[in-house]
Amino acid sequence: MTEPSNNLEARIGIFVQDVLSAMGLPLTVVITETPDCVQVRLDGTGGEVLLQRKGAALDALQHILNSKFRRELPEHHRIVVDHQDFRASKDAELFQTVDFLIEQAKKTGQPQEIGPLNAYARRMVHLAVAEDLEMSSESQGDARLKTVLISVKSTES
Repeated sequence: MTEPSNNLEARIGIFVQDVLSAMGLPLTVVITETPDCVQVRLDGTGGEVLLQRKGAALDALQHILNSKFRRELPEHHRIVVDHQDFRASKDAELFQTVDFLIEQAKKTGQPQEIGPLNAYARRMVHLAVAEDLEMSSESQGDARLKTVLISVKSTES
């Protein structure tokens, strides 16, 4: 990893720790860079408030981090925040649903809709669908929470 990346990770860590301190949450921040994201794992007990309302506070913290550090992240990178593997389990559920909807679209020939989803979840859906060369996905709607239409690619050229 390069020096600027380490500096970025340190600044992300300090920012997250300051937010957690302001919230009175005694959690430890562990940052790991992967090929497509910077993972911020919050370890310890007492952070259950972050997981209430389907992880709304976790989503908010992730959104703030991505907004604040967007211009400093490597291209196509995002910051992903998780506590007690909440995000990982939600991602696994989302991927199972996408796999099911892909199979339904192939079987019926009809587009399948998933959502409403936040930007992070929509990105995960689009990436999962892109792995199947027969399938396509498209976000629909104009609100912050949009739906994604999953369909079989047209064979017409």
